[in-house]
Amino acid sequence: MRTIVAASLLLLNASAFAQAQTAPFDMSGERPPGASVTPRLTSPTPPATPAAPVPPAVVAQPQPAAPAPQPAATANTAAPRPGDVRRYVVPFSKLGLGGEYDRRSWSVYLTPEQATAKASFTFAYQNAIVVAPEASALTVYLNNRPIGQQRVGSPDGPSTVTFEVPPGLLQPGANLVTFEADQRHRTDCSIQSTYELWSNIDPAGTFLSFTGRDAAQLSSADAIRAIGVDGAGKTEFDIVVPALEQPGTTKPLLRLAQGLSVLSSMPNQIFAFSTASLPAGGPGKLSVLVGTAAELRPLFPGLPPGAESAALAAFVTDPRSGSPILLISGPSWQAVSSAIDTIVAPTDRSSDIRRDVLTTERWSAPNAPLVFSDTSIALSQLGVKTTEFSGRRLRTSFNIAVPADFYANAYGEARVLLDAAYTDNVMPGSHIDIYVNDNIASTVPITTTSGGILRHLPIRVTMRHFKPGLNSVAIEAILMTKDDAVCTPGSTAGATPRFALFDTSELQIPDFARVGQRPNLAAMAGTAYPYGRATEPTPLFIDRVDADTLSAAATLLGQMAITAGHPIAVETVASPNTIGDRDAIFIGSISQMPATALSQTNIATASQASWRPVADTQAGVVDTGTAFEEWNSKVSGGVLRNRITAFREWVSRNFDISRSSLQFIPGAEQIFTPANADTLLVAQGSSPAGAGAWTVVAAPSAKDLREGLEVLTTQLNWPQISGHITTYSSKTGKIETVPVTRFDFVPSTPWSIANYRLIAANWLSTNILSYASLLVVFVLLIGVTTSSMLRRLGRSK
Repeated sequence: MRTIVAASLLLLNASAFAQAQTAPFDMSGERPPGASVTPRLTSPTPPATPAAPVPPAVVAQPQPAAPAPQPAATANTAAPRPGDVRRYVVPFSKLGLGGEYDRRSWSVYLTPEQATAKASFTFAYQNAIVVAPEASALTVYLNNRPIGQQRVGSPDGPSTVTFEVPPGLLQPGANLVTFEADQRHRTDCSIQSTYELWSNIDPAGTFLSFTGRDAAQLSSADAIRAIGVDGAGKTEFDIVVPALEQPGTTKPLLRLAQGLSVLSSMPNQIFAFSTASLPAGGPGKLSVLVGTAAELRPLFPGLPPGAESAALAAFVTDPRSGSPILLISGPSWQAVSSAIDTIVAPTDRSSDIRRDVLTTERWSAPNAPLVFSDTSIALSQLGVKTTEFSGRRLRTSFNIAVPADFYANAYGEARVLLDAAYTDNVMPGSHIDIYVNDNIASTVPITTTSGGILRHLPIRVTMRHFKPGLNSVAIEAILMTKDDAVCTPGSTAGATPRFALFDTSELQIPDFARVGQRPNLAAMAGTAYPYGRATEPTPLFIDRVDADTLSAAATLLGQMAITAGHPIAVETVASPNTIGDRDAIFIGSISQMPATALSQTNIATASQASWRPVADTQAGVVDTGTAFEEWNSKVSGGVLRNRITAFREWVSRNFDISRSSLQFIPGAEQIFTPANADTLLVAQGSSPAGAGAWTVVAAPSAKDLREGLEVLTTQLNWPQISGHITTYSSKTGKIETVPVTRFDFVPSTPWSIANYRLIAANWLSTNILSYASLLVVFVLLIGVTTSSMLRRLGRSK
C-alpha cells in the first residue's frame, strides 16, 4: 500500500513539474495578472469582427511626470469590447524603432465625441533578443505628455500593452502620437552592435479604444478627416457610381477623389470605383455613393427625400453594417457636380498663393517648412528635442522642403549650426555625421580628450542630395569611450550622459538657383510640378473609362493633390491633337496610348505590342538582362569591361565625375523599351513644341495600372519617383529610374542677375568639361588682351 501511495505522489509531482516548465525562459521582470451637408449623424457601432479568444491585455496606469516602467505583457491583440470604438493609429505598413534612440511622431484626427470619451491606448510590439530589458524602454506620448512607459522585453513574440489615457488629454482635431525608444545591448558595447537593436510596433495591434456608442457619431467634415487607417496602415475610399462609364462623369468624380484625398491627407490612400454593389465598411474605409436619385435608388432604397429635388451631400447609415456612407446625389448630374463642389471647395487654393509648409503631419510631425531663399530655422521648430544621451550612437532626424524649381544640387551648401556637448570620456575618433535623404553629406570629427561644449558649430552640408519637395535630414553622433573598449559586465547600460544635443541648433539654407526643369519626375512627385501651378485645367487623356483605369487615375491624382496642397483641375480629352502645347497627363494601358505621347517621352512605340508581363507558369522564357550579363562575361574582353565599369563607378562615387559631366553639352535621350518584368511605367517629356510637360503613366493592362499605382503612391515608394522614367515591377518589388540626360530650363521667377549667376554656377558645376573649356578660353582672351595692350603702351625699344 505504501508503495502505491509513494508512486502516486511521485507521478503527481512529475506532472506538476512538467506543467511548470511549459513557459519559455524569460529574462524580463515578473508580469502581473492579466456644403449642402446634413447635420450630425449618429451611426450605430459596427459589429465586432470575430476574433480568436485571447488573454486580456495588461493595463498600466499612467504617471504624469515620470511614468514607471511596466512589465512586458504576453497577450495578443484583444477583440474590442461590446460598445467600444477602435481607431487604428499607425499610418505605416511597418513601424520599426531602431538603434539606441529613436523617436517617431505623427497626428491622429479625432472627432469631438471621441476626444471626450473615456479612452485607452493599446500597442503590440516585439523586439530583438539582444535588447537588454533592464535598461531599455518604450515610452508613448499623446500631445507631448507621457501616458506610460513599457520595459522592452518581448523577444519571443508580440506582446500587447494598454495604457489608460488621462481624461481631458485628447482634443477634437489633430492629436500628436509619439513613440520613443531607448534601447541598450545585452552584452556588446561596440558601435556596430547598436544596429542590432530594434523594436517593431505592429500596426494591427496599435489603436485607441473609446468607450460608448457616442464615439461612433460622425459629422460631415469629421467623417472624412477622421477616416484614419486600417490595421495595415492603408486608407481606402470605395466610390460606387452606377453611371461610371457615362460621358461627363469623369471630371466631377476625379475632383471628388482629390478633395477627399486633401481633406484626409493620409499617406497611403487608394481609390476603388465600382458600379454594382456597396462594399462592406471597416476601419480606414469610407464608402461613397455618387449618382442621381434614379441611379442610386436600386442600390440604396432609403434615399433622403431631398435627393430628387436638389443637390444633396449627406451622411447616411448603411442598414447592413451601421457604418456611415457619404451620399452625393441630386436630380441630375449637374446637381451632383454642385454637391461635389460643396465638399471639395474648402480645399481649393489659388496657384498664386505660396505655401509655407508641406502637409506631412499625418505620418511625420510637424509639417515640413517650405524654404524658398536664405533661411535659418531652429531645430526646435522642426520637432527635434533636447536630448541627453548615455549610449554610443545617437540619431535624430527632421524634415525640410524646397520648391519644385530648386536647382542647386551641384554647388549649393547648407549649414548646420550645432549646439551640443560631450564629456571627457568621449575619445578622439568619435564623429558627428549629417545625412540628407539617407546619404552622407558631412562629417565632423571629435579630436579633443577633455570634453567640450559646441555653440553654433558650423557644419557645411552639401545640397547635392536635396530634391524638390520633402527632404529628410538626420544628425548622427558616433561616440567611443575607453569604457566601451573594455566592456565590463553591466557597462552596456550606462546611466551617465556622455553627449547632449540641444534644440537651439539651427539649419541654415542659403539662397539657391531657382529655375524649373523639364522633364523632372522628382519635382512632380515632390510638389506636383508643373500641374500644381497651372491656372487652367490640365488636359487628362484616359484611354477608357472603366473601374480599374478610373481607380488608378484617382489614386494618382489624389497623391498629387496632397503634394500640391490643393485639387488639380483637369479636363478629359480624347485625342492629343486637342492638347496643343499645354502641360498634360496621359494614363492608361500601353496598347491604347497615343503614339505621339510615347514619342515625346522617348518610349519605344514598339512596346505597345511587345510589352507583356511574363506569366509565372510560362516556361522557356529567357530574361534579356540576365542573358546579356552572362554573355558579357563569356566573350573576350568581358573581364576588362567589368574592370572599366568598376573603375568608372569608383570615380563617380568618390569624385562625382561621370560620363555625362565630361560632355560639352548633354546628349540626347535614348529610346526606352520597358522590360517584360516591369508592370508600371511613369515617364515625362516635352510637348511637341517644347512649351509644356507631358507625363505618361502606362501599364500592360488596366489591372496592372491600378495595382501598380496603389503600390507606387504609398508614402514609402512615392519619393523614389525621379529622373526621366521610373518603372515598377510587381514581381521583384523594385523601383528603377532612368536619369535625365537632357532637359530644358523653364523660368519660374522674375529675371534677376543674382539668380542667373546661381543657375550658371550649378550648370557649369555639372558640366565640368564645358567649365574647363570656358576657363581656358577666358585665360587665352586675357592673355591676348594683355599682349595687345603691352604692344601699344610703353616704349617700343
